[in-house]
Amino acid sequence: MQERKGIDGRAFGMMVVLCMIWAFQQIAIKAAAFDVAPVLQIAIRSGVAAVLVALLMAWRREPLNLSDGSWRPGLLVGALFGLEFVFLGEGLRYTTASHMAVFLYTAPFVAAIGLHWRLPEEKLAAAQWFGILVAFIGIVVAFAGREAGEATPAASNMLLGDLLGLLAGAAWGATTVVIRCTRLSHTSATKTLLYQLIGGFIILYAAALFSGQLGFRPTPIAVSSVLFQCIAVAFISFLAWFWLLRNYLASRLGVFSFMTPLFGIFFGVWLLDEPLDTSFLIGAVLVAIGIVLVSGYAWLRQFLQRRTQAGV
Repeated sequence: MQERKGIDGRAFGMMVVLCMIWAFQQIAIKAAAFDVAPVLQIAIRSGVAAVLVALLMAWRREPLNLSDGSWRPGLLVGALFGLEFVFLGEGLRYTTASHMAVFLYTAPFVAAIGLHWRLPEEKLAAAQWFGILVAFIGIVVAFAGREAGEATPAASNMLLGDLLGLLAGAAWGATTVVIRCTRLSHTSATKTLLYQLIGGFIILYAAALFSGQLGFRPTPIAVSSVLFQCIAVAFISFLAWFWLLRNYLASRLGVFSFMTPLFGIFFGVWLLDEPLDTSFLIGAVLVAIGIVLVSGYAWLRQFLQRRTQAGV
């Protein structure tokens, strides 16, 4: 088995770029929402990316063998993946992209709590529980700083949209738990991704169909948004992330995920002129601190141990 490495310059640079891409996806979806509904955008993204992943598997001569029993949890992660993006797409109709970027990234806390109860090796330490508490306080602060149903030109009902963002994060976190606790933990990354993309496409397209959101005006911004999501987000960035997980320690990589919601806030304010109130900014910083404590606990513990041993 290949020994995974600590973070080097290449891994750090890749994580910065990936976090920027993941943060920008909400911006792109929101910017093109007048020309193509967010749910339909993500359905198209999932369908195109599924074809690309299937072609990659064929090129690698990686068989899509269903006899290993992975199709059962595969159906579940496909459904969760689809629900995550239904909540995200619908949420972006009501709240800002910067808010969605923060509330979506409550997923690590849902995953951490779920794995704590399912896997003995994933038991949470006291510092990680403290990180979850800090993030929860951050969410409360972000919600408490404005009136329920507050509307702005960028968001018609921020409370509803933010709640949908939390549900999207919960679905994402549940997906991680299913992958870690079922046969999918021994399934190739491309096969697991293909299950998610196919399930996501079916659910998202059905949601767009039954809600009457199949309209597509092929404006430059709409086409650019869909192409960016299909190629950069759902294909290149996901494969790059899986490559990083195969070559570097996951605990070292996880600590950098806090950058995504912060980039999301920056892009939303800069490119979409979204409002930024003080309470939301404070809440977002607390959520980012919580992510570092939960996802980067192993790295932080080793870092502090080395400093202690060095007498610093």
